[in-house]
Amino acid sequence: MKFRIFLKSFDNGLIAQASEQLRVTLLKTDCHLHGVVALPIYIKRFCVLRSPHIDKDSREHFELRLYKRFIDLSTSSPAVLDILLKTQLPSGISCSLKILEDDLQQPSNLEKEVQI
Repeated sequence: MKFRIFLKSFDNGLIAQASEQLRVTLLKTDCHLHGVVALPIYIKRFCVLRSPHIDKDSREHFELRLYKRFIDLSTSSPAVLDILLKTQLPSGISCSLKILEDDLQQPSNLEKEVQI
């Protein structure tokens, strides 16, 4: 079975801590880990006028940064899935698990998604 774990967060330190925690947990099992891959940072910038009436030259700039990482792993044991579901991640981390290939059934092109 092949899995892909997606991690998303607005805090870079939290996502680094969560990916390291998952990596250490998965290395204790009999699965083959394909590394932690950092994806490009999504940056959304906003420009807001400070005054509602006049003085259009006075503006404030804000931005949202979304950090993303994924981990690919392959295993033959279904117990790894139980370990992943029981892992406690820090709050502020969005985690999703996709099953890329299932050895127990026929491989399909459809990806199954599970929210953790």
